[in-house]
Amino acid sequence: QVQLVESGGGSVQAGGSLSLSCAASGATFTSLAMAWFRQAPGKDREFVSTLGWSGAIKLYADSVRGRCAIARDNAKATLYLQINSPKPEDTAVYYCAATRRWSSAAGSLTETYEYWGQGTPVTVSS
Repeated sequence: QVQLVESGGGSVQAGGSLSLSCAASGATFTSLAMAWFRQAPGKDREFVSTLGWSGAIKLYADSVRGRCAIARDNAKATLYLQINSPKPEDTAVYYCAATRRWSSAAGSLTETYEYWGQGTPVTVSS
């Protein structure tokens, strides 16, 4: 069974930097395509970023494009997300997700992913 454990959440100041990690276990990491989603209070879960098995293809939501970077370290079985100059609207619970069946066309959809972490809360204060 694939297990995903997020870390790095907490409180950050707007304009600073936000870094999250997701450690995966229970499967060969290179068999998993990975993604980050987030859910703000009272809102639906939304796509943030995804990358394929090798990390060569990366996709970003419009809300974070240009100030966000997703990366994976296959040797450490870890997924990363960095958001530069976070804004109060980035406040949410951030979830790591994984799938063995990925395509760039469906990479932003929650239904693409069969494995989810428990989430790590992030609060961005102005």
